[in-house]
This record gives sequence, structure tokens and C-alpha cells, in this order.
Amino acid sequence: MYSRSSEPVRFERDCAAVLVPQGEAVTLPAGSVGYITQALGGSFTVFVEGNLFRIAGRDADAIGKEPPEPLELAEDASDEAVEKLVWQQLRTCFDPEIPINVVDLGLVYSVEIDHREDDASQRVVRVEMTLTAPGCGMGDVLVADVRDKLELIPTVAEADVELVFDPPWNRTMMSEAARLETGMF
Repeated sequence: MYSRSSEPVRFERDCAAVLVPQGEAVTLPAGSVGYITQALGGSFTVFVEGNLFRIAGRDADAIGKEPPEPLELAEDASDEAVEKLVWQQLRTCFDPEIPINVVDLGLVYSVEIDHREDDASQRVVRVEMTLTAPGCGMGDVLVADVRDKLELIPTVAEADVELVFDPPWNRTMMSEAARLETGMF
């Protein structure tokens, strides 16, 4: 949440946002004042008038920040190089309330990369992931974030992200570093 170290911001333009943890899409008007409470993976969690909002990286300019740089990949990149970039992108996806990426949280169960049948130069990435709690209001937002970030990878034409709940998530699925950071040992 908000703390004395949170960075103050003023919205320079109307900005699409997502209310945390409900997941409801809203627009924050130009002139709104708030505080950045989390800036990870290219997106921002902002505290405004008693509520938390997630601002996508593409809207970073609304709060005076730079949007993420475009991804680069060699034209003749192998599937292994693409998979490496997929995992790198997954590590830029964060729950707006938890400062740990979805990979280290243990939310990503599988990643599969295939080539499109109609165009072998284009890839389809399939991801199975879960949530820390099935009723999480941010589930659709996290799935969209994963999909959007994977589709930024050159040669990835489509990212199919499936939300699954079997097996149910538990804290033992977290990386050791994530458990240490959250005190969940």
C-alpha cells in the first residue's frame, strides 16, 4: 500500500486503469493525483483516493513514465530462443498487490511453443497458469497481461493462456526466493 516512500504522480491525461483487487476497468481523469506503490514488469500500481489501480506499461506516459522498450529477436531465432524470451516476459507479469512475478509465485504450470500451420514463421504460445486463489478478481487482468506481453514477442502471432485450478496452487509452488521475500517458509 501507500507509504512515505511511494512516489507521487499526477495524471497528465485520462488513463485506462484496473481497480485492484476487483479487476474492474475504469478511467482515471487527467489531473488525478496519486502515489506509485509498485512499479514492476513495466506496469504500475497507483494509490489514488483510497484505492489501488493498475496502470499498463503502454499508458506509462500518463504518469510521466517511459513505456517499456520493444522486444527484439533475430529473424532466424530458434524455438529455444523464443522460449527463453517467453520465460523472460512471464517474469515481467506481476500481481498488482504482490511484488513477485507469476513465475516465482509458481502460477505458471506449463509453456508450449508451436508453429502456425498456415505460416511456419509465426508461432503460437500456449500457457497453463493458475491463481493464488480461484476467486481472485485480478485473474482476468493477469491472464490478459500474460497474453499481451507474450504477443509482443516477434514471431509470436498468438498467445493462448488457459487458467486452470488443478492442481490447486499452494505456497510450496513458489520459488525459494519468493517464499523468503513473503515470509512464507
